[in-house]
Amino acid sequence: MATASEFAWSKDFTIGLIGMGDMGKMYARRLANAGWRVMACDREEKFEELAKEFADNTNIQILRNGHLVSRASNYIIYSVEAAAIGRVVEQFGPSTRLGAIVGGQTSCKDPEIKAFEAHLPSDVNIVSCHSLHGPNVDPRGQPLVLIKHRASDESFHKVESVLSCLNSTHVHLTAKEHDRITADTQAVTHAAFLSMGKAWHANRQFPWEEGSRYVGGIENVKINLMLRIYAQKWHVYAGLAILNPEAHKQIGQFARSTTELFYLMLEGKEEELRERVCKAKEKVFGAEGSPKWAEKPLLKEELLDRFSLNKPSKGEGAAVKALPNNHLSLLAMVDCWSALGIVPYDHMICSTPLFRLWLGVAEHLFRTPGLLDECLRVGIEDKSFRRDDLQFTIAAAGWAECVSLRQFDTWRERFAVTQKFFEPRFKGAVEVGQAMIKAVLESEKE
Repeated sequence: MATASEFAWSKDFTIGLIGMGDMGKMYARRLANAGWRVMACDREEKFEELAKEFADNTNIQILRNGHLVSRASNYIIYSVEAAAIGRVVEQFGPSTRLGAIVGGQTSCKDPEIKAFEAHLPSDVNIVSCHSLHGPNVDPRGQPLVLIKHRASDESFHKVESVLSCLNSTHVHLTAKEHDRITADTQAVTHAAFLSMGKAWHANRQFPWEEGSRYVGGIENVKINLMLRIYAQKWHVYAGLAILNPEAHKQIGQFARSTTELFYLMLEGKEEELRERVCKAKEKVFGAEGSPKWAEKPLLKEELLDRFSLNKPSKGEGAAVKALPNNHLSLLAMVDCWSALGIVPYDHMICSTPLFRLWLGVAEHLFRTPGLLDECLRVGIEDKSFRRDDLQFTIAAAGWAECVSLRQFDTWRERFAVTQKFFEPRFKGAVEVGQAMIKAVLESEKE
């Protein structure tokens, strides 16, 4: 791990953090542990609480507001939600130290860069960043996007040096490239899991308690990552979807793909369904026998089998036979990628752990002999999952409408009511999901 003492200029260099949510705190602790001096703040009413929390860390000083942080810091990182970035930068940006470096940690760069250009003094260097993982994921080896928007080479190298303590993989992009890639990966992936949660909530079910209905590695990914998303703060996903211009068409197409595939199942149009799904399969994963099919799969299903919330009752056998599922969510995801010309493997260098898991199970479904055929058969012949599929289709359309109308309040309300439904089950479930992600990351290293 690179430490501050390795850089001659670090002696008089102070890092400022405006916003001390989960990611802000993670950055503050890791930077401080590497020997950097950190000044940080959040809303003024949180001053006493934060000062007490970080009292034992001599490298972190909590200040009352962003004006004080901006005036004293050489490199300032805004770690606030995307929906608030414009207001916060307008408030504190004019106080930025002469010649300082400023960046943001938001998941959507379009409003962030516009705020910096509008409210920062012209002498300020702009270098933004985005760690493509959550605050509880080990940043080592994870993608860290760096955006040199308006900066000297010297300032950019300083940012790279400071953030090298995270041991992440640096990826250099423009703001527009960042937003397009996060839309292609995160936005649509989140929409799928958000829709699953709404569907299960609408049917008043905790899927892992439904006996044989949701059993096996693919189902474990669906359930664990759905719970992981709903255990987070609503704005993490709202800002990325609503404020990112690139995300609107992806989320809209996902809703259309879901609806159209569901209609084909309802109408019993097996040939049309098979033709459409197989066309998407070839476009996204390549033709069978092509070099792509010779590559090692991203995931081993037996690895995912270990992380089930579905525990057999006393007296039941250890194994529960899974009920065949049509996996509408995965079929719709691949159809969406196909319709938009997205090749998900092109974005692996900027992918989140959640996206790699979702792509891995999609790949498993489409490339495992006989599995896709079974899904299509179930979609046409078996009505076991019709109620869930109906509610999933409705939910996908609902999230897409929220995005197209830029309705933050509606998004928050939709998210909060489903979050409340699953909240009693978060304890233990989130830890299982975290362990699953950790195991997958370790298997990738191997």
